[in-house]
Amino acid sequence: MKKIGVLTSGGDSPGMNAAVRAVVRKAIYHGVEVAGVYSGYQGLIEGNIKNLEAGDVGDIIQRGGTKLYSARCEEFRTEAGQLKAIEQMKKEGLEGLVVIGGDGSYRGAMALTKRGFPCVGVPGTIDNDIPGTDYTIGFDTALNTVIEAIDKIRDTATSHERTFIVEVMGRDAGDLALWAGLAGGAETILIPEESYDIGDMIDRLQKGRDRGKRHSIIIVAEGVMGGNELKALIKEKADIETRVSVLGHIQRGGSPTARDRVLGSLFGARAVEVLIEGVGGRAIGMKNHQVVDYDMTEAFTAEHNADMSLYTLSKELAI
Repeated sequence: MKKIGVLTSGGDSPGMNAAVRAVVRKAIYHGVEVAGVYSGYQGLIEGNIKNLEAGDVGDIIQRGGTKLYSARCEEFRTEAGQLKAIEQMKKEGLEGLVVIGGDGSYRGAMALTKRGFPCVGVPGTIDNDIPGTDYTIGFDTALNTVIEAIDKIRDTATSHERTFIVEVMGRDAGDLALWAGLAGGAETILIPEESYDIGDMIDRLQKGRDRGKRHSIIIVAEGVMGGNELKALIKEKADIETRVSVLGHIQRGGSPTARDRVLGSLFGARAVEVLIEGVGGRAIGMKNHQVVDYDMTEAFTAEHNADMSLYTLSKELAI
């Protein structure tokens, strides 16, 4: 290939900039021109595309968010929208595209691949919910943000002898809640992958109080219910007062951790190699600490599974 493009789509995640940087510089290293597509698929349709040089991606590896911006685009879901995007790609001389994002972004990449424009997906989402890869770019940074918040909340929970509910993101995946709950020493963790028993939760709170524990942390994934909804449920069932902290979009921001910078660099570089080989419809990931590429359709046909051994361990340690 003589020229490729790169875009970021869907929710931003720390480490996306590291991946963009890797795509640009890896392509240039191999003598391939590269262009940045701004504002995701919306920018692709509108032709918001700019050639990038090595210096254009300098000093971004440490920044959260995405230099290329991101946007939702309903028009791209249609055949007409996809054909507009293809015309813009032809106009710019793009022969392939690296798409950094989640499963929705992958679906768009697969649609272009089927229309003759090879795309490679790079998993960028704090939810860690892309099948085919053990980790996604942004998960580690978001996880550390949540843990830092839990540590601070525990200080005030201890001081005031209260039970706090912390609602975390993750959409329909519980990885963020599960890992943060275990690392933060939470007494209870609610995730979408495991049914919960409100009676058991209340019983655990009461047992803690009986042995002299006067504060507790409950982590609830947004895919289970909202923190305020859980607060009302606990009040109704046990007349226990709780406080709620909804961390919200703070979990997406911040300077990426070293792990996410390395992941972004590895994944972006491998995506370029796959495109140079002339292959489309592939997704990049990590399996057993090795960078791999696999059929992109696996990302939306396979099921994401949380590590339930962590869930079991968290219950054993929170006695």
